[in-house]
Amino acid sequence: MITKVGIGGSCYWCTEAIFNSLNGVFKVTQGWVNSFGEQDWFSEGIIIEFDDDIIALYDLIEIHLHTHSSTSNHSRRDKYRSAVYCFDQDQQQTAVESLKLLRQGFSLPVITQALMFNEFKASKAHYQNYFYTEPNRPFCKNVITPKLEKLLSQFREKVDEEKVVKAINDS
Repeated sequence: MITKVGIGGSCYWCTEAIFNSLNGVFKVTQGWVNSFGEQDWFSEGIIIEFDDDIIALYDLIEIHLHTHSSTSNHSRRDKYRSAVYCFDQDQQQTAVESLKLLRQGFSLPVITQALMFNEFKASKAHYQNYFYTEPNRPFCKNVITPKLEKLLSQFREKVDEEKVVKAINDS
């Protein structure tokens, strides 16, 4: 079944490339997201449309925690909030339980929160699919490619390896 979830934590170009690289993910849209109760606070994030028969929400959260600074409450958290934005109460409960289990694998406290999705504003069309449309851009080569290499080394079985390797070789 196709499901949606929001993710935020680092630059949306990086986050988008990571989740666009996974088996079972059909669409990733980058932009600005906020949660209920904090309508005035938008931070960079993505909306993922995925087949939960192919990749589980737990797996998406695990990958998210390992591909951004999920234990760092740095000074840019206003722009790069570490969160899972849930579309219903059941999804939020699953996210909370997943975060609780996954936090045990980190030596420092994980700051990622499970929040209720409120609103999303997509970034401009020419920024969508930023990495895969032109992987040889300097930012893509210097920042995103190393993250995708790490993704391959840690989560190879969840990755569309052919797609990622081709893009890395093109960068």
